[in-house]
Amino acid sequence: MDRDFYTEDHELYRQTVREFLTREVIPHRERWDEERWIDRSVFAAAAKAGVYALQIPEQYGGAGELDYRYRMVVCEEVSRAHALSFALTLALQDDLVLHYLLDLTTEEQKQRWLPGFAAGELIGALAMTEPGAGSDLQGIRTEARQDGDDWILNGQKTFISSGIMADVVIVAARTDPAGGTGAFTLFVVERDMPGFERGRKLAKIGLPGQDTAELFFDNVRVPSANVLGGIGRGLQNLMSHLPRERLGISAGAIALSRAIFEVTREYCFTRTAFGKPIGDNQHVRFELAEMATELDITEAYVDKSVRAYNAGKLTPVDAAKGKWYTSELQKRIVDRCLQLHGGYGYMSEYPVGRAYTDTRVQTIYAGTTEIMKEIIGRDLAR
Repeated sequence: MDRDFYTEDHELYRQTVREFLTREVIPHRERWDEERWIDRSVFAAAAKAGVYALQIPEQYGGAGELDYRYRMVVCEEVSRAHALSFALTLALQDDLVLHYLLDLTTEEQKQRWLPGFAAGELIGALAMTEPGAGSDLQGIRTEARQDGDDWILNGQKTFISSGIMADVVIVAARTDPAGGTGAFTLFVVERDMPGFERGRKLAKIGLPGQDTAELFFDNVRVPSANVLGGIGRGLQNLMSHLPRERLGISAGAIALSRAIFEVTREYCFTRTAFGKPIGDNQHVRFELAEMATELDITEAYVDKSVRAYNAGKLTPVDAAKGKWYTSELQKRIVDRCLQLHGGYGYMSEYPVGRAYTDTRVQTIYAGTTEIMKEIIGRDLAR
C-alpha cells in the first residue's frame, strides 16, 4: 500500500541523513556503548549537517523548518543504522528540550541559549523525575524559594537522560508550599552554577551510550532571568509539552520496529535449517505476516498523528494512544524477531539482541503504558 507520506524533498533529506550516519555515527556506535558515552563532537556535526534542531528560527542559527516529517526521516534512518543510544539523545534534544526553549523563553533567553543549541554546542536535559515522584508530578519535592532577585534551589532528581552531558537542565521545582496546580515553576540551571552537582552515571540494562544520571541541587542560586515560562506555571508548561514528547516516542518506536523487522525478514530467508530457509516454514511466514500487518496499520496511525501535529491539532489523548500502543508493539516485535533469530538473537553483536534490551524502557519513560491508558480512560468518561 502506497504510504503517500513523504515528498521528494523529504527523500533528498533522507540521503543527507544517511550520509551523515555513515560518516559520523556508524563507525563509533559500538565504542560509544562500550564506553557508556557519546562523543560530544557528533552533535556539532549533526547540527551542521541539519540532522536535528531544524525548528530553530533562522535568526538564532537554525533552519526554521517546522515540518515534523523531517524528524520522522531521522528516526527511521537512525533506527536502520542501529544507533539507538544516539537516537534517544537526538530525541531528547529535538522532541523535548528544544521545544521548551522555543516555546517558553523570553527574547533575551532565546539569544542566550538557542544559537548554541543550533550549533550542537549546547546540550540540554529535562529534570522532572525524583526518587519519590515519577509519573505523579504533584509529588515533586525539589523546592525553590525567592531571595531577592534570585531563587534558592534545593532537591534532587533521578533517571535524568543526558544528565551528565547537559550544559543546561530544565528543573521542575515547587515554589508554593501551599500546593495546587500553581505550585510549580521551571528553572534553567546551567552547568557551572555553585551547588549543582552530578551524581553517578546510572548503569542501565539498555541504551548504554546514552548517559542517565542523578542530579543534586544544594542551595543553587538561580537568577530570575533563568525562570522558564513564568512563576507558578510549571505544571501547565510540562503538561502542554507532553504531546510532542509522546509523538517522539511513537516515531522512534515505529521506526525501530520496522528496522528490526526488515533485518529479521532478510535473516529468515537466508538462514537455512533442515535443508531450506526457515522462512519457508508456515509458522515463520505467519509470524512475519502478522508483524508486517501490525506495522503497516500502526504506521498509518503515527503518520496521521504527524499530520495532526503539523496542523497544530494533535491532542494529549491522541498522543497518549500512539505512545502506549507503539511502545508496546515495539516490545512485541523485537521479542518475536529475537525468537526467530534463535541463538544468534541472544548475541549482542546482532542488532536484534541489542534492540531487545534497548527497547524495554519505551513503555516506561514519557509516561508508562498504565498512565497513558488512564489519560485515555478519563477522557472517555467525560
